[in-house]
Amino acid sequence: MEESILDFAKQFGYSPELQGELPSGYKHIILAGMGGSHLAADLLKTAAPGTDIYVHKNYDLPPYDEGFFGESLLVASSYSGNTEETVSFLESGVEAGHNIMVISTGGKLLELAIEHDLPYIQIPDTGIQPRLAVGFSAIALASVLPEQSDAQRERKQELRAALASMETILTPEQDQILARELASKLTGKTPVIYTSSRNLAVAYNWKIKFNETAKIPAFYNIFPEMNHNEMQGFGLSEETQEFANRFHIFFLTDDNDHERIQKRMKITQELYDQKGITTTELKIEGKGRLHALLKTILIADWVALTIAQSNNSEPEQVPMIEEFKKRLVT
Repeated sequence: MEESILDFAKQFGYSPELQGELPSGYKHIILAGMGGSHLAADLLKTAAPGTDIYVHKNYDLPPYDEGFFGESLLVASSYSGNTEETVSFLESGVEAGHNIMVISTGGKLLELAIEHDLPYIQIPDTGIQPRLAVGFSAIALASVLPEQSDAQRERKQELRAALASMETILTPEQDQILARELASKLTGKTPVIYTSSRNLAVAYNWKIKFNETAKIPAFYNIFPEMNHNEMQGFGLSEETQEFANRFHIFFLTDDNDHERIQKRMKITQELYDQKGITTTELKIEGKGRLHALLKTILIADWVALTIAQSNNSEPEQVPMIEEFKKRLVT
């Protein structure tokens, strides 16, 4: 896995090849994907607010009206091509006669795309886990974003240029020392990741990396919502102080967040510190919005890998998920 992280920037040199023709005139993307296969959509929406992508994480079709479907391109995204929820989405979309395409390395989705003469992009199958293939997936998805308005065309061009630049400005090797320091704070702890709502995709990505790579529980929440409920769960008394000792809180801060969000995060961290809850602040920063997001995500990769190594856990494979899938089909 270490090699996959070090080679992450190379993914942004990828040039997707569309097989078949896309429909004309669509205004929105409805993307179906589970786990690592919807991270690219989350990332693009976070990097460029207003990007017309709606993410569906379930079986069949989302409950949109026919008018909205008629203005949309449905994208079935699965790295393996065999994710059953996404296969269900594709089959339902074909049955309903909607415009639909596939992004995958192969599997059942690619077979169905060929069978039904649907457009598709076959992303490289380099043997990495879906959660580490966000570069390939993001570039493929960005290439099919709608461009029916000047705003859409401009946003698409800017995103594609920003993605291409990541090949040269991302430096995954630079954060290994920081990652070891952060990982050391999690010995015997469960991580909780807090950030602003505009950076939700980053916090969710951290959670996935801790779960799948480090093989530990992890949780996340966002500001300002958590100030209205979750924080009270850490309003500890002497009788409940032991609960606090089980967690380490990461505050992923952003100087571009609303000033009131920044103040909320600062005060919350102070209150947690006073309660004896261990915390760490980490700034989301970089050479532009996309670079800041990806840099922060790569830090999570390194932290999770460090934890896996210290616990003698295999970082790449997900045996419990695979066992679950086997039981699901019996």
